[in-house]
Amino acid sequence: MASQREIRRRIAAVKNIKQITRAMQFVAASKLKRAQDATLSARPYSQKIDELLADLAVVIGPEDHPLLVRREGGKRLIVLITSDRGLAGPFNTNTIRFAAQEITENSGDLAVVTVGRKGRDAMRRSRVPMEAHFEGFGDRPTFADVLPLARLITDDYLAGTYARVDIVFSQFVSTLTQRPALDHLLPIEPASDTEGIPGNQFIFEPNPGAVLEQLLPRYIAARLFQAVLESKASEESSRMVAMRNATDNAEDLIQDYTLAYNKVRQANITREMIEIASGAQAR
Repeated sequence: MASQREIRRRIAAVKNIKQITRAMQFVAASKLKRAQDATLSARPYSQKIDELLADLAVVIGPEDHPLLVRREGGKRLIVLITSDRGLAGPFNTNTIRFAAQEITENSGDLAVVTVGRKGRDAMRRSRVPMEAHFEGFGDRPTFADVLPLARLITDDYLAGTYARVDIVFSQFVSTLTQRPALDHLLPIEPASDTEGIPGNQFIFEPNPGAVLEQLLPRYIAARLFQAVLESKASEESSRMVAMRNATDNAEDLIQDYTLAYNKVRQANITREMIEIASGAQAR
Protein backbone atom coordinates (compact mmCIF):
# COMPACT_ATOMS: atom_id res chain seq x y z
CA MET A 1 0.00 0.00 0.00
CA ALA A 2 1.25 3.52 -0.79
CA SER A 3 2.54 5.70 2.02
CA GLN A 4 0.76 8.74 3.39
CA ARG A 5 3.15 11.08 1.61
CA GLU A 6 2.61 9.34 -1.73
CA ILE A 7 -1.17 9.46 -1.35
CA ARG A 8 -1.03 13.16 -0.44
CA ARG A 9 0.97 13.80 -3.60
CA ARG A 10 -1.61 11.93 -5.68
CA ILE A 11 -4.45 13.91 -4.09
CA ALA A 12 -2.68 17.20 -4.83
CA ALA A 13 -2.02 16.14 -8.44
CA VAL A 14 -5.65 15.15 -8.99
CA LYS A 15 -6.85 18.43 -7.45
CA ASN A 16 -4.68 20.35 -9.91
CA ILE A 17 -6.10 18.34 -12.81
CA LYS A 18 -9.61 18.96 -11.50
CA GLN A 19 -9.03 22.71 -11.50
CA ILE A 20 -7.83 22.56 -15.12
CA THR A 21 -10.72 20.41 -16.36
CA ARG A 22 -13.26 22.58 -14.55
CA ALA A 23 -11.80 25.73 -16.12
CA MET A 24 -11.84 24.05 -19.56
CA GLN A 25 -15.47 23.04 -18.97
CA PHE A 26 -16.50 26.64 -18.28
CA VAL A 27 -14.55 27.95 -21.28
CA ALA A 28 -16.13 25.32 -23.54
CA ALA A 29 -19.58 26.19 -22.19
CA SER A 30 -19.12 29.88 -23.07
CA LYS A 31 -17.82 28.99 -26.55
CA LEU A 32 -20.65 26.52 -27.05
CA LYS A 33 -23.28 29.21 -26.53
CA ARG A 34 -21.67 31.38 -29.19
CA ALA A 35 -21.15 28.48 -31.62
CA GLN A 36 -24.68 27.17 -31.09
CA ASP A 37 -26.20 30.61 -31.75
CA ALA A 38 -24.14 30.96 -34.95
CA THR A 39 -25.18 27.50 -36.15
CA LEU A 40 -28.88 27.99 -35.49
CA SER A 41 -28.80 31.46 -37.04
CA ALA A 42 -27.20 30.16 -40.25
CA ARG A 43 -29.57 27.23 -40.72
CA PRO A 44 -32.50 29.32 -42.09
CA TYR A 45 -30.21 30.86 -44.72
CA SER A 46 -29.00 27.41 -45.78
CA GLN A 47 -32.58 26.14 -45.94
CA LYS A 48 -33.75 29.13 -47.98
CA ILE A 49 -31.01 28.77 -50.56
CA ASP A 50 -31.98 25.08 -50.88
CA GLU A 51 -35.58 26.15 -51.44
CA LEU A 52 -34.48 28.68 -54.04
CA LEU A 53 -32.60 26.03 -56.01
CA ALA A 54 -35.60 23.72 -55.75
CA ASP A 55 -37.76 26.49 -57.20
CA LEU A 56 -35.32 27.00 -60.06
CA ALA A 57 -35.02 23.26 -60.72
CA VAL A 58 -38.21 23.31 -62.77
CA VAL A 59 -36.71 25.63 -65.37
CA ILE A 60 -32.97 24.88 -65.30
CA GLY A 61 -31.00 21.87 -66.44
CA PRO A 62 -27.42 20.60 -66.60
CA GLU A 63 -26.87 22.56 -69.81
CA ASP A 64 -27.37 25.84 -67.92
CA HIS A 65 -24.28 25.51 -65.72
CA PRO A 66 -21.33 23.06 -65.43
CA LEU A 67 -21.84 22.65 -61.66
CA LEU A 68 -25.12 20.89 -62.43
CA VAL A 69 -23.55 18.35 -64.77
CA ARG A 70 -23.60 14.78 -63.49
CA ARG A 71 -20.56 12.73 -64.51
CA GLU A 72 -20.39 8.96 -64.57
CA GLY A 73 -17.35 7.41 -62.93
CA GLY A 74 -14.42 9.70 -62.30
CA LYS A 75 -12.66 10.73 -59.12
CA ARG A 76 -14.43 11.44 -55.85
CA LEU A 77 -13.48 14.12 -53.32
CA ILE A 78 -14.39 14.05 -49.62
CA VAL A 79 -14.10 17.21 -47.53
CA LEU A 80 -13.41 16.03 -43.96
CA ILE A 81 -14.07 18.60 -41.22
CA THR A 82 -12.53 17.99 -37.77
CA SER A 83 -10.83 20.17 -35.15
CA ASP A 84 -7.27 21.30 -34.58
CA ARG A 85 -7.34 20.45 -30.88
CA GLY A 86 -8.10 17.34 -28.87
CA LEU A 87 -9.72 16.92 -25.45
CA ALA A 88 -13.12 16.96 -27.12
CA GLY A 89 -14.40 13.55 -26.13
CA PRO A 90 -15.43 11.30 -29.03
CA PHE A 91 -15.99 14.22 -31.43
CA ASN A 92 -12.96 13.72 -33.69
CA THR A 93 -12.88 9.95 -33.30
CA ASN A 94 -16.49 9.49 -34.39
CA THR A 95 -16.14 11.82 -37.39
CA ILE A 96 -12.89 10.21 -38.56
CA ARG A 97 -14.28 6.69 -38.06
CA PHE A 98 -17.37 7.65 -40.07
CA ALA A 99 -15.19 9.00 -42.90
CA ALA A 100 -12.96 5.91 -42.82
CA GLN A 101 -16.01 3.66 -43.10
CA GLU A 102 -17.30 5.67 -46.05
CA ILE A 103 -13.92 5.42 -47.77
CA THR A 104 -13.65 1.69 -47.11
CA GLU A 105 -17.16 0.82 -48.25
CA ASN A 106 -16.94 2.92 -51.41
CA SER A 107 -13.49 2.13 -52.70
CA GLY A 108 -12.32 3.72 -55.91
CA ASP A 109 -10.41 6.71 -57.18
CA LEU A 110 -10.72 9.03 -54.20
CA ALA A 111 -9.01 11.98 -52.53
CA VAL A 112 -9.57 14.00 -49.38
CA VAL A 113 -9.42 17.66 -48.43
CA THR A 114 -9.10 18.04 -44.67
CA VAL A 115 -10.14 20.91 -42.43
CA GLY A 116 -8.51 20.58 -39.02
CA ARG A 117 -5.30 18.87 -37.94
CA LYS A 118 -6.96 15.84 -36.35
CA GLY A 119 -8.49 14.75 -39.64
CA ARG A 120 -5.26 15.48 -41.53
CA ASP A 121 -3.19 13.35 -39.15
CA ALA A 122 -5.69 10.48 -39.34
CA MET A 123 -5.76 10.51 -43.15
CA ARG A 124 -1.96 10.59 -43.28
CA ARG A 125 -1.71 7.59 -40.99
CA SER A 126 -4.23 5.76 -43.17
CA ARG A 127 -2.35 6.84 -46.32
CA VAL A 128 -5.44 8.28 -47.94
CA PRO A 129 -4.52 10.63 -50.83
CA MET A 130 -4.83 14.25 -49.69
CA GLU A 131 -5.35 17.07 -52.18
CA ALA A 132 -5.21 19.95 -49.70
CA HIS A 133 -5.36 20.83 -46.02
CA PHE A 134 -6.89 23.83 -44.25
CA GLU A 135 -6.24 24.75 -40.65
CA GLY A 136 -9.28 25.09 -38.44
CA PHE A 137 -11.12 28.40 -38.80
CA GLY A 138 -10.79 29.36 -35.13
CA ASP A 139 -13.44 29.85 -32.49
CA ARG A 140 -15.44 32.28 -34.64
CA PRO A 141 -15.47 31.04 -38.23
CA THR A 142 -16.76 33.53 -40.78
CA PHE A 143 -18.18 33.14 -44.25
CA ALA A 144 -15.02 34.71 -45.69
CA ASP A 145 -12.89 31.97 -44.07
CA VAL A 146 -14.67 29.32 -46.13
CA LEU A 147 -14.39 31.08 -49.50
CA PRO A 148 -10.87 29.78 -50.37
CA LEU A 149 -12.02 26.21 -49.70
CA ALA A 150 -15.18 26.73 -51.76
CA ARG A 151 -13.17 28.28 -54.60
CA LEU A 152 -10.71 25.37 -54.62
CA ILE A 153 -13.47 22.77 -54.80
CA THR A 154 -15.43 24.69 -57.44
CA ASP A 155 -12.41 25.26 -59.69
CA ASP A 156 -11.34 21.61 -59.49
CA TYR A 157 -14.84 20.40 -60.29
CA LEU A 158 -15.16 22.76 -63.25
CA ALA A 159 -11.77 21.56 -64.47
CA GLY A 160 -13.08 18.00 -64.48
CA THR A 161 -10.76 16.79 -61.70
CA TYR A 162 -13.65 15.31 -59.72
CA ALA A 163 -16.95 13.73 -60.62
CA ARG A 164 -18.45 13.96 -57.13
CA VAL A 165 -17.77 15.98 -53.96
CA ASP A 166 -19.10 15.14 -50.47
CA ILE A 167 -18.71 16.71 -47.04
CA VAL A 168 -18.16 14.65 -43.86
CA PHE A 169 -18.73 16.59 -40.64
CA SER A 170 -20.38 16.33 -37.23
CA GLN A 171 -23.95 17.57 -37.20
CA PHE A 172 -25.02 19.41 -34.05
CA VAL A 173 -28.25 17.94 -32.71
CA SER A 174 -28.16 18.97 -29.07
CA THR A 175 -25.68 19.54 -26.26
CA LEU A 176 -25.51 15.80 -25.60
CA THR A 177 -25.91 14.58 -29.19
CA GLN A 178 -23.62 15.14 -32.17
CA ARG A 179 -24.05 12.92 -35.19
CA PRO A 180 -21.47 12.34 -37.97
CA ALA A 181 -23.05 13.11 -41.31
CA LEU A 182 -22.29 13.02 -45.02
CA ASP A 183 -23.72 15.72 -47.29
CA HIS A 184 -23.55 15.59 -51.06
CA LEU A 185 -22.13 18.84 -52.45
CA LEU A 186 -21.36 18.43 -56.17
CA PRO A 187 -22.86 18.05 -58.65
CA ILE A 188 -25.54 20.33 -57.25
CA GLU A 189 -28.85 18.55 -56.85
CA PRO A 190 -31.83 20.69 -55.76
CA ALA A 191 -33.63 19.31 -52.72
CA SER A 192 -36.38 16.93 -53.76
CA ASP A 193 -38.45 17.44 -50.59
CA THR A 194 -39.15 21.09 -51.42
CA GLU A 195 -41.98 22.01 -53.76
CA GLY A 196 -40.84 24.30 -56.54
CA ILE A 197 -42.69 27.30 -57.87
CA PRO A 198 -44.07 26.82 -61.40
CA GLY A 199 -41.39 27.73 -63.90
CA ASN A 200 -43.48 30.28 -65.80
CA GLN A 201 -43.24 32.61 -62.81
CA PHE A 202 -39.51 33.17 -63.41
CA ILE A 203 -37.97 35.73 -65.72
CA PHE A 204 -34.19 35.47 -65.97
CA GLU A 205 -32.16 38.57 -66.79
CA PRO A 206 -29.99 38.43 -68.75
CA ASN A 207 -30.28 34.60 -68.90
CA PRO A 208 -30.39 31.54 -66.59
CA GLY A 209 -26.66 30.90 -67.01
CA ALA A 210 -25.70 34.36 -65.77
CA VAL A 211 -28.00 34.02 -62.74
CA LEU A 212 -26.62 30.60 -61.87
CA GLU A 213 -23.06 31.91 -62.31
CA GLN A 214 -23.64 34.12 -59.28
CA LEU A 215 -25.92 31.82 -57.28
CA LEU A 216 -24.25 28.41 -57.42
CA PRO A 217 -20.77 29.36 -56.10
CA ARG A 218 -22.44 31.11 -53.17
CA TYR A 219 -24.60 28.04 -52.62
CA ILE A 220 -21.47 25.87 -52.37
CA ALA A 221 -19.83 28.29 -49.94
CA ALA A 222 -23.01 28.43 -47.84
CA ARG A 223 -23.16 24.64 -47.60
CA LEU A 224 -19.51 24.46 -46.54
CA PHE A 225 -19.97 27.29 -44.04
CA GLN A 226 -22.97 25.54 -42.49
CA ALA A 227 -20.95 22.32 -42.14
CA VAL A 228 -18.11 24.24 -40.45
CA LEU A 229 -20.53 25.88 -38.01
CA GLU A 230 -22.20 22.55 -37.22
CA SER A 231 -18.81 20.98 -36.61
CA LYS A 232 -17.69 23.85 -34.35
CA ALA A 233 -20.82 23.64 -32.21
CA SER A 234 -20.41 19.86 -31.97
CA GLU A 235 -16.76 20.24 -30.95
CA GLU A 236 -17.44 22.67 -28.12
CA SER A 237 -20.43 20.65 -26.93
CA SER A 238 -18.42 17.43 -26.87
CA ARG A 239 -15.52 19.18 -25.13
CA MET A 240 -17.77 20.65 -22.45
CA VAL A 241 -19.31 17.25 -21.70
CA ALA A 242 -15.90 15.55 -21.72
CA MET A 243 -14.41 18.11 -19.30
CA ARG A 244 -17.44 17.85 -17.02
CA ASN A 245 -17.05 14.07 -16.91
CA ALA A 246 -13.32 14.47 -16.26
CA THR A 247 -14.05 16.86 -13.39
CA ASP A 248 -16.55 14.43 -11.88
CA ASN A 249 -14.09 11.57 -12.23
CA ALA A 250 -11.38 13.64 -10.56
CA GLU A 251 -13.72 14.34 -7.65
CA ASP A 252 -14.46 10.61 -7.31
CA LEU A 253 -10.74 9.82 -7.42
CA ILE A 254 -10.03 12.41 -4.74
CA GLN A 255 -12.62 10.78 -2.49
CA ASP A 256 -11.09 7.34 -3.10
CA TYR A 257 -7.59 8.63 -2.35
CA THR A 258 -8.84 10.43 0.76
CA LEU A 259 -10.42 7.20 2.00
CA ALA A 260 -7.19 5.31 1.32
CA TYR A 261 -5.21 8.03 3.05
CA ASN A 262 -7.40 7.81 6.16
CA LYS A 263 -7.04 4.03 6.23
CA VAL A 264 -3.25 4.25 6.02
CA ARG A 265 -3.20 6.99 8.64
CA GLN A 266 -5.39 4.94 10.95
CA ALA A 267 -3.20 1.88 10.45
CA ASN A 268 -0.08 3.91 11.27
CA ILE A 269 -1.68 5.32 14.42
CA THR A 270 -2.76 1.83 15.49
CA ARG A 271 0.73 0.46 14.88
CA GLU A 272 2.34 3.27 16.87
CA MET A 273 -0.05 2.71 19.77
CA ILE A 274 0.76 -1.00 19.75
CA GLU A 275 4.48 -0.23 19.73
CA ILE A 276 4.09 2.18 22.64
CA ALA A 277 2.05 -0.33 24.61
CA SER A 278 4.53 -3.10 23.86
CA GLY A 279 7.43 -0.89 24.99
CA ALA A 280 5.64 -0.01 28.24
CA GLN A 281 4.98 -3.69 29.00
CA ALA A 282 8.62 -4.56 28.30
CA ARG A 283 9.70 -2.25 31.11
